[in-house]
Amino acid sequence: MPGRLIALGDIHGCTLALRALLDAIDPQPDDTLVTLGDYVDRGPDSKGTLDELIALAGRCRLVPVLGNHDEMLLYARGRKDDLRFWLECGGQATLDSYGQNARPDAVPPEHWDFLRSCRRYFETETHFFVHANYRPELPLDAQDDRTLRWLPLHASLPGPHVSGKIAVVGHTPQEDVLDLGHLIDVDTGCCYGGWLTALDLTSGRRWQAAESGQLRE
Repeated sequence: MPGRLIALGDIHGCTLALRALLDAIDPQPDDTLVTLGDYVDRGPDSKGTLDELIALAGRCRLVPVLGNHDEMLLYARGRKDDLRFWLECGGQATLDSYGQNARPDAVPPEHWDFLRSCRRYFETETHFFVHANYRPELPLDAQDDRTLRWLPLHASLPGPHVSGKIAVVGHTPQEDVLDLGHLIDVDTGCCYGGWLTALDLTSGRRWQAAESGQLRE
């Protein structure tokens, strides 16, 4: 694979952190940047985050993975029970980013299109990327959606995958990057006062930014 292979953890509407990381990384056309899902909810600017990601697709090879919060937003459109559940899980912050008293129909078509384009998983010759978790004995195309998007690591910490590839996940916040050899978790809790993390899997270099946009390496 030409260029760098970079994984980016759960953004949760922390657009200032995302912009700071992208300025530091300076993605190039040959780079592959895999975003691990949960673009929306909880943070202050889900709308801005989706705008940034859509623009980023013109700068590098962007591979967006679908997170459980992104899935909740998709289901909330036109379904009252799903809307209520989503709002209870941080969705109100997302609607607020689209304007006062906004409803799901305030989300523009290009944002829905982006979310619908997100992948269940992505794999290279050496790594695979899922939002939350995986079952080590099953090939990726046989994984169930609940495991891929909802199952936290503290509920079921998987062993090495049958493919022999290294898993890269988000979803379960850590104080810092968790590297178990066969599994790397890059969700470092930006929306909870932690950091948004990007990790270059080819060199091991990492970049981190706080919600305010403050950088550290």
